[in-house]
Amino acid sequence: MQSSPQSSGGKDLPGRQAVMALLARADIGELQAALERLSPVPAATDLRPAEAGLVMLRARTGGDGAPFNLGEASVARAAVRLDGGAEGFCYRLGRDIAAARAAAILDALWQDPARRPGVEGALAQVRQRLAGEAETVRAETAATKVEFFTLVRGED
Repeated sequence: MQSSPQSSGGKDLPGRQAVMALLARADIGELQAALERLSPVPAATDLRPAEAGLVMLRARTGGDGAPFNLGEASVARAAVRLDGGAEGFCYRLGRDIAAARAAAILDALWQDPARRPGVEGALAQVRQRLAGEAETVRAETAATKVEFFTLVRGED
C-alpha cells in the first residue's frame, strides 16, 4: 500500500524526521506556544486515543554484541487527523499525552507546504534551546578532557 505525499510529508522525509525528533524533545509549554502562534489551527480528531505505555529498550554489548533487554521506558503516543486530511503522529518519552497530541497536531500542520514555514518558525525557540543544551554538554565534556603526553628522558 502506497502512502500519499501528504501523509509522508511530501518528498522531504529527512526534514519531517528532523521536525518529529524536535517535537519529541519539546516541552508542553513550547508546544502550546507554537500552536497558539499558528492559530487558527484546523480541528483535530484522534485516529486512536492518545495513550501512555511502556516499551522495552534493547541494547547490545559493546555496540555489536549479543542483544539484551536493557529495561522499560514510558512512552506517550498520539495520532490525529486535521480537517483537510493531514495526519500527524508523535511518540515521545514520558507519560505526557497532552504533549504527544500537541506534537502530533504540529506534525500534521508541518506537512502542509503552505503552513510549513510557520511551523518551522514557531519551533525555532525549541531548536535554539536544544542547541544551547548541546553546547553546554560539549563545554562540560571538554572541561574534563585529559591530554596525555610522554616525556622522553635523555640517556644519563
